[in-house]
Amino acid sequence: MPTLSQLDLKGKRVLVRVDFNVPLSDGHVEDDTRIRAALPTIRHILDQGGMPILVSHLGRPKGGPDPAWSMAPVGKHLASLVSAPVMVAPAVVGDVVEDLSRSLAPGEILLLENVRFEEGETKNDPDLADRLAALADVYVNDAFGTAHRAHASTEGVAHRVAQKAPGFLMQAELDTLGKIVTDPDHPFVAIVGGAKVSDKIGIISKLLESADELLIGGAMAYTFLKAQGVETGTSLTEDDRLDLARDLMTQAGPRLHLPVDHVCAEAFAADAPSRIVQGAIPAGWMGLDIGPETAKAYRAVIEGARTVIWNGPMGVFEMDAFAKGTHGIAEAVVAATDAGAFTVVGGGDSVAAIVGAGLADRVSHVSTGGGAMLELLEGKELPGVKALVG
Repeated sequence: MPTLSQLDLKGKRVLVRVDFNVPLSDGHVEDDTRIRAALPTIRHILDQGGMPILVSHLGRPKGGPDPAWSMAPVGKHLASLVSAPVMVAPAVVGDVVEDLSRSLAPGEILLLENVRFEEGETKNDPDLADRLAALADVYVNDAFGTAHRAHASTEGVAHRVAQKAPGFLMQAELDTLGKIVTDPDHPFVAIVGGAKVSDKIGIISKLLESADELLIGGAMAYTFLKAQGVETGTSLTEDDRLDLARDLMTQAGPRLHLPVDHVCAEAFAADAPSRIVQGAIPAGWMGLDIGPETAKAYRAVIEGARTVIWNGPMGVFEMDAFAKGTHGIAEAVVAATDAGAFTVVGGGDSVAAIVGAGLADRVSHVSTGGGAMLELLEGKELPGVKALVG
């Protein structure tokens, strides 16, 4: 697979699949993290004399074009970040868009309208892929967060453009996560949280092939505890996954760690009275965060690691009363990084937690892909990456 730096981009129209799926408020971009992440690729294309044609999805528009999900605010914000004019196309494809692409001059950027305004995008429609390919001489995929989806703009178009490569953001994700898959330094500690065991079966099973320690948090911990015969009160559990949980615990042995205490409440509410419970959770109470003893024990394991990967919160971190466990893990991962460990944080909630704590720049890598990261670590082929080969 060629790299972006190896391609001759001078005078070329370069179709770049970016991930500009950013939050909007009153027609303005609220968080431009994803836009900024694509800037190195965009600037490289401009510096090499190429003309970037950017394509992205935004939100989940239904049934065609919807002004509420237009890329216009994104284009305006992008223009404030780059020293180049940004034109927003009135559509994704079509005669007008083709005319705009042909009229691009070096130093100019064209941002296509929301690609999900086209019904054929998520269906990987060959006609849409053909029309996207007709806009450019080179194709670059820099949207790792969508690389696990075989869509027209992520997979179909790549087969129709001779010159193609991953962007710098995509390449960084592949290199970083590839190291964890193939050659992690040990001790290797994996932290997995979230609501459901069923969502993380693949990643837990795969991590157990190489991880020295696996720390479990979030609601999924209560399924494991219930499988052990521990009372979990009204905590969220997957009763149809108890046998699976037992199998995973048998496979892991002492490497798999579960919470020994919990922050519990009588209701799933930010203002619900809460208390710390050791061991079994009483009837009528639910676990909403790991307790201080668990956080302390987990921190000790994390700080002794040489490689750490974290996917999933330890509790309902969106509510302040149940956020201490997740914040404690974030601080432990930073401490491990400071001590020389290679640390990776991925998944929407984990990333939101570490960004919210102001610690994102103090870990080795924050992944831009949730589902894509999990599938890559599980050893699955990502359609958006495979299409760039050959």
